[in-house]
Amino acid sequence: MWASSYPASSMNYIGSKHKLSAFIRSTILHTLSSNGSTDLRHLTFAELFGGTGVIARTFKPEVKQVIINDLEPYSYVLSRNYIGNHRPFDFWEMIRELNFTPPLKGFIYNHYCAGSGSGRMYFSDENGTRIDAIRQKIEDWKTNESINEDQYYFLLASLIESADKVANTASVYGAFLKKIKTSARKSLVLEPALFSVNENSHRVYNQDANELIKAIQGDILYLDPPYNERQYGANYHLLNTIALYDDFEPQGKTGLRQYQRSSYCRSNQVEESFEELIRQAQFQYIFVSYNNEGLMSEQTVADIMSRYGRYELATTRYQRFKADTDENRSHKADSTLEYLHILVKN
Repeated sequence: MWASSYPASSMNYIGSKHKLSAFIRSTILHTLSSNGSTDLRHLTFAELFGGTGVIARTFKPEVKQVIINDLEPYSYVLSRNYIGNHRPFDFWEMIRELNFTPPLKGFIYNHYCAGSGSGRMYFSDENGTRIDAIRQKIEDWKTNESINEDQYYFLLASLIESADKVANTASVYGAFLKKIKTSARKSLVLEPALFSVNENSHRVYNQDANELIKAIQGDILYLDPPYNERQYGANYHLLNTIALYDDFEPQGKTGLRQYQRSSYCRSNQVEESFEELIRQAQFQYIFVSYNNEGLMSEQTVADIMSRYGRYELATTRYQRFKADTDENRSHKADSTLEYLHILVKN
């Protein structure tokens, strides 16, 4: 049975806007209504730092078209399924066959499970071999043209989210736990990543946001850039590896792969990159999620956006995401003040 509206993300994700989606949606709708734009069916919505795509998935059933982008491969896979896929197809037989695929010792087991001698414990040995078997079977089906592109990304998204549920981590993949935790002992079960069905086609990209902005235009632009120096390519490197399933030599104790460092995670580059993005945007309504723990201050963001039109600010307080119990972290508060910066562009 297909979802009639967006499914909630099952992943624990740094900066996830799932809990804030109602606040963000209502603020966007209020802003549009105040400016005489009441019919979403004729509007294009874009999200350029997609993550798990929660906000884009909220608007997908309502707007003419969604444009979504993220630089991380695993995020592209999720968005290619949840946003790019919009027509139903039969999938239960594929899911059943993948769940009964015999285990296989492949790249994930060899480099990220303790039984291989890798010294890493991101998954139990059983689940590592299950991930390898399912991932290779999906790739074989694609190579043999047994599945089409829509089905390929649906199955990959299903695997990424199902693998994440049994990962032996404190929600992010910057490190693994020293002992297999209870949830990671459970056997991986591939569950379908159901997407909302509608008649409209949508666009999904895997590019640098500051480059993509030069090539697109629309009505509503939602931006949720990284707030601090945490690099998503490091925190979610293993999901990228499952998505790409390429051959490389994992580096260091945590088995990192090479990744691109975002200018939005660099204090000496973020302001210039952010202003360039706002300046280039060919969208009337721009909404930017940021918080009081970000590299840019509230006033800095306000000053930059105010140069390009009519600026407003909406705020809400919510419980912050903590992936560990590090007593040395710079921000120890249980809640954070979320800013939604609003620009009606000239």
